[in-house]
Amino acid sequence: MPVTIDLNADLGEGFGAWQLGDDDALLAVVTSANVACGFHAGDPAIMARVCQLAASRGVAIGAQVGYRDLVGFGRRDIAVPAAELAADVAYQLGALDAFCRLAGTRVRYVKPHGALYHRLAVDNAAAAAVVAAVARFDPALAVLGLPGSRLLDRAAEAGLAAIPEGFADRAYLGGGGLVPRDVPGAVIDDEATVVARAVQLATSGTVVAIDGGEVGVAPQSLCLHSDTPGAARLARAVRAALTDAGVAVQAFA
Repeated sequence: MPVTIDLNADLGEGFGAWQLGDDDALLAVVTSANVACGFHAGDPAIMARVCQLAASRGVAIGAQVGYRDLVGFGRRDIAVPAAELAADVAYQLGALDAFCRLAGTRVRYVKPHGALYHRLAVDNAAAAAVVAAVARFDPALAVLGLPGSRLLDRAAEAGLAAIPEGFADRAYLGGGGLVPRDVPGAVIDDEATVVARAVQLATSGTVVAIDGGEVGVAPQSLCLHSDTPGAARLARAVRAALTDAGVAVQAFA
């Protein structure tokens, strides 16, 4: 079977007068858009614009749900009771769903953001709460997350499509987690390195960890962060290299 991979990016992460990342340029490259839903970033006008543009370009739209943390960009771990977390996720899904409908499309998957993403890799109760909210909202939604995470385990048990994700522009720990952002070298912005890692992830399902060993990831989707320096340039280079390597780039949802 030919190798296929999805390319996703975190989009709509501005707020009001503040813009983060080049949504227009990235939407010309990626096949899936993780749209911020107003909790860690994004606002109604931005959500409407990104959904309309993604729909017009045939890019699948996913809800990037996060902690209620605009000040910390959703990257601060917050202790949220399970019932409250489930309600927060449902709220964000409903908001994005409205703008998808106005754009003539629908939400196709869910991807947690930042600190919530990492929490859901190891916290079974939090993962179960998020999955329950997603399943009640729409059991046809896929869930995108870290391979081997509690989130993907609970999603699969609930009958949701559990999609493992890889990162071409982030460093990995030997156990398969991501190197914390405050550690030097956690974010990779060298084009040749990012491109090589993307091709390796797509073709062999592995990536070299920060300790020099190989980690098995087997992703169905590759994330390129929109706030990585030169993100649009990196995305174009990655997609071209994947095509040259015989990898078909297409949305998983």
